[in-house]
Amino acid sequence: MPESIPLSDDAFEVDVTATDVVFTGAVWNVRRDAFTYNGESIRREYIDHTGAVAVVAQDDAGRILLIKQYRHPVRSRDWELPAGLLDIPGEDTLVAAQRELAEEADLHADTWEHLVTFNTSPGGSNEKLVVFHATGVSATEQAFDREAEEADIEVRWVALDNIVAGVLDGGLHNSILAIAALALHAKLGR
Repeated sequence: MPESIPLSDDAFEVDVTATDVVFTGAVWNVRRDAFTYNGESIRREYIDHTGAVAVVAQDDAGRILLIKQYRHPVRSRDWELPAGLLDIPGEDTLVAAQRELAEEADLHADTWEHLVTFNTSPGGSNEKLVVFHATGVSATEQAFDREAEEADIEVRWVALDNIVAGVLDGGLHNSILAIAALALHAKLGR
C-alpha cells in the first residue's frame, strides 16, 4: 500500500454464535462471546462498556484544565481530563461532554470541537472514547456536589507543553490524557 494513502481501521463483522453477560457490575458488565473467525471457533470475555467522553478545556492563556482523582484499579490519584460515561441512553456525545465539564469542574465553554476518538483497550473492552476541545471557558452559575472518588478532586491549569513533557517523561499515566494532549499538541503544531 502506498504511504500516501491515509490509514483507517476496517469495521469487520464476525458470526457471533453465542453471547452472555457473565458478570453484572455496578458500572459495566463483562460479556462472553463465542464467534467464528478464519474458520475457527473462538471465545472471548470483555468489558461491555457504555462508551465515554472527555474534555480538553483550554483557557485564554492556553492552559489545559487537569483534575486529579483517585482511581482504585491502579491505586493512584491520576492527573486526567474531565471525563465521564455515556450512561444516559441516547445522549449525544457533545451534550455528555458539556455535562461532564460542568459536573467535574463547574465550567462551561463557548466553543466545542471534536479532537479525537479512540478505543481505550480494544483487546479487553468495547469502550469508545470521544474527546472534545473546549475553549471560551468560564465558571458555571452553580457548583456541583461531588461524592466518592470525585469528592476531593484537585484542579490545576497546566501548559500543554508541560503535559506533553509529563507524558513523554513517564510521570503522567492516564491514557485519555496522554492521547488527547498529544493529539492537541500535534493539531496545534500543524
